[in-house]
Amino acid sequence: MQLTHLMQFHEDPRVIVWWQTKMGAMLRWLTPFRRRAILAVGGLWVCIRESPESFRPADVPVPADRLGPLLVVLALLGMTWLFYRAATEFSRLPQFVRKHPQLSLHSVYWAFLVVLWTSTPDSGLWRQVLFGVAAMFPFLLWRFGYLLLSGQHGRMSGTRFSDHFLTIWPIYGGSNAPYGKGFGYLSRFEAKNEEELARSQLAGIKLFILSNLLLVAMKVLEGVFYGPGNALTKMIGGYTLGIPTVGYLISIEGKNTAIWISWISIYCELVYQVLRHAVRGHLVIAVLRIFGFNVFRNTYKPLLAESIVDFWNRYYYYFKEIMANFFFLPTFTQLGRTLRNWPTLRLFAAVFAAAFIGNTYYHLIKFSDVMVQGQVFEGLYALRSRIFYCFLLALGIFVSMLREQRRGGRPPPPGQANRLLRIAGVWTFFALIYIWNVGVGAPFTARLSFFLSLFGIAWAF
Repeated sequence: MQLTHLMQFHEDPRVIVWWQTKMGAMLRWLTPFRRRAILAVGGLWVCIRESPESFRPADVPVPADRLGPLLVVLALLGMTWLFYRAATEFSRLPQFVRKHPQLSLHSVYWAFLVVLWTSTPDSGLWRQVLFGVAAMFPFLLWRFGYLLLSGQHGRMSGTRFSDHFLTIWPIYGGSNAPYGKGFGYLSRFEAKNEEELARSQLAGIKLFILSNLLLVAMKVLEGVFYGPGNALTKMIGGYTLGIPTVGYLISIEGKNTAIWISWISIYCELVYQVLRHAVRGHLVIAVLRIFGFNVFRNTYKPLLAESIVDFWNRYYYYFKEIMANFFFLPTFTQLGRTLRNWPTLRLFAAVFAAAFIGNTYYHLIKFSDVMVQGQVFEGLYALRSRIFYCFLLALGIFVSMLREQRRGGRPPPPGQANRLLRIAGVWTFFALIYIWNVGVGAPFTARLSFFLSLFGIAWAF
């Protein structure tokens, strides 16, 4: 009970009052306007620092100087402004764009790619600039998507360009999946007074501490289970449990390895991936909370999930939100009339649109260097194992959602033993399908051979 109370220190009224007393001057100075301004200025720095990295003169045989990267930065800033204006004036956009804002946004990206594919590398400086813009676009795509979503839902009033800029070029980091989504979502969790800011900052400090504790756990897993890869292994005399990584077992197709060792390895891989996501995600959300945006965690105890769909919601929340907002919900809504008499088929289509098609598409366009050079099919081939993973994931989520629907809101069978069995089932499902998501370069057949070896089946492909 005392440990639980300690872990919830950020909700203790006495701690909140103490923090307000100690940090009163800072809390008063950090008004919402100033907090947003700091993040927006930091966002400008991120844009200037990161954008030139996408400008790769080595890929195009045109002499490059400082002008090229500068023009890339200016072009990206200009595009950010144009999409902001489109969102604020959403009602005045062409009818097709108003009806299909996300499709229109993605069409811009693909138009850039087509121009690159149909022009020659020596076309001039404009192509270099377009090359840099297209290479950065997958990072911005979903952020612009949330911006247009805010305009579509009429949530742009009272907001400034700098407010949205801080989410499009986040100083707090993240990935192509925007942590905290867009400013419309962030503003719902923004601290409006000193007490709310104190609560948010304490919650951020808790996540920062938790991130470091999970990092230690990750290093223990690496050093004790896997080894001999870090300082901890040396501290304990080089002794480890000798559990091979899943990547290594795939490379040898599970040969000459005891089945029980392979099973331990896939469960260790699952735990490791959860820790990896949580460590990074906690740090990003901690920064957001310290700046007064008390948003949900990116990873929240997925290893305690009792269903596949619950694990999916907890594991990588902001990626799941992209799939839900831009693929699942639009598909589910569009099929409302067509499949109103076939609700199961409607659910199936929406789940596969998100977890299979959307998931594959998201990871395809992450291969920026491949996409800008027109190697789309090469990219899909490189993703062949992940595509199968996405298929299995979508199937698992669909079955899980269907089971929950058919339960009709009734709780699952009670009892600790039943709960542990449900958790074990979720662990096993995700540990098994992750075999097709470890190590992009491993052949599909090697993964299949390893999978079969888990059940004592020796199969040579």
